[in-house]
Amino acid sequence: MTVIEAAPHPSAADRRAQGVDARARTPREAHTHWQPGPEREDPVAILQAQDATREPDLVPVRHGRMMVSPFTFYRGSAAIMAADLAITPTAGLNVQLCGDAHLSNFGVFASPERQLLFDLNDFDETLPGPFEYDVKRLAASFAIAAANNKFSAEDTQQVVLKVGESYRTAMAGFAKTNTLDIWYSRMSEADIQDGLVRLEREYAEVAKQAKRAGAPKTAIPSIERGREVFRKARTRTNLQALSKLTEVVDGRQRIVSQPPVLIPWRELESSAESDRPDLFDVVQEVYDRYRSTLNETRRRLLDRYRVVDAARKVVGVGSVGTRAFIVLLEGRDAGDPLFLQVKEATRSVLEAHLPKSQFSTSGERVVQGQQMMQSASDIFLGWSEGVQDDRFYYWRQLRDMKGSVPVEELLPPGLTFYAEICGWTLARAHARSGDPVAIAAYLGTKRKFDRAIAEFAKAYAKQNEQDYQAFLDAINSGRLEAKTGV
Repeated sequence: MTVIEAAPHPSAADRRAQGVDARARTPREAHTHWQPGPEREDPVAILQAQDATREPDLVPVRHGRMMVSPFTFYRGSAAIMAADLAITPTAGLNVQLCGDAHLSNFGVFASPERQLLFDLNDFDETLPGPFEYDVKRLAASFAIAAANNKFSAEDTQQVVLKVGESYRTAMAGFAKTNTLDIWYSRMSEADIQDGLVRLEREYAEVAKQAKRAGAPKTAIPSIERGREVFRKARTRTNLQALSKLTEVVDGRQRIVSQPPVLIPWRELESSAESDRPDLFDVVQEVYDRYRSTLNETRRRLLDRYRVVDAARKVVGVGSVGTRAFIVLLEGRDAGDPLFLQVKEATRSVLEAHLPKSQFSTSGERVVQGQQMMQSASDIFLGWSEGVQDDRFYYWRQLRDMKGSVPVEELLPPGLTFYAEICGWTLARAHARSGDPVAIAAYLGTKRKFDRAIAEFAKAYAKQNEQDYQAFLDAINSGRLEAKTGV
């Protein structure tokens, strides 16, 4: 008889000791500094290496979206920061990383129970690695957003301090939480609405004490923006997509043509997946491969739909140029649509610096990482191989009550509150795969880690500005091509 040995199961005391011991190897103050290495790779060259594998006609669109501001540049520069993070100190406490945890990769979406949740929503770069990588990318994104919104130095400091503080205090709470309760934890609409009410009351009290009746107005716009996110998210459904993305021709629904952002497959000269002329058969073949990755109940559900049309669709900033499509399916009739988004999954930018993924395809890597980190995932989340050997995809619903925060419009109170909920959410995602007891013990109860991360964030924001300027110089010199307004 084969005896299966149990996996090591250290006590909570041993796990706390592991976290405390990590401080000796990597003091929390060590995270303060950012200094580029003497052999730091040209950031423009890193972007060009990514461009080489992307759709040539969309590469200028990507550059055009990134050149709008240092903030939009940062959204597309995950590969640059991955190389930079590789030389920063870490405590040796690994988690499932988002890999691109900037503040615009958080948002609202519907759970399978049709409740609105706030969570991470982009996992293209997910991979196991040091928890600090995600925290530093998140904090730097807030420093860059604060600069973009022209905050004062004092307001910027409060925003970036809140990222580390929220992550640290949340992780301390998860260290005391039962394992299953961590997996059930989520940030609901009610949680955020309660937070907005608290924020509103806090500023009203400040105004009252200071006898400055106009002071609450600095918070009100941010509070209203938060509430609007939920109202708008409820309208983003398959039926809304049907009205915006399709037209009726000869009595049948088909996806409209809006090049270069949206190009139906009937208008593509050759398939982005193959040079075969039977493009619809290509769609059906890849769809069947995706369907096979779902469990039986989900496959039975999809059996009630049929594929009607497909199109190439440009999305995001950093993802522009990778292959992305939408597929229109029809259920009971033309008024019962289902839109699926199909995104190419390439190697994570972290795989050049960390151990490669254990999964055989990048599509599965993304899906498994998402399910590990998210409190609830789309019921149609799955993956597939393309008809070409080197192409992999993941699938999900195109619009499922998804909403995002208009960061560029937030005032300091709103961005500080947003930093708080993002920090909590990232900690919860890390606590699912990492060791919250060890990480909490490493972070401690004082603000050393918060201050260190805040200083790193501000220093890296300056690095990002330098890289952005180098990027603009490359466009102006003709080294890179950019197409704006798309």
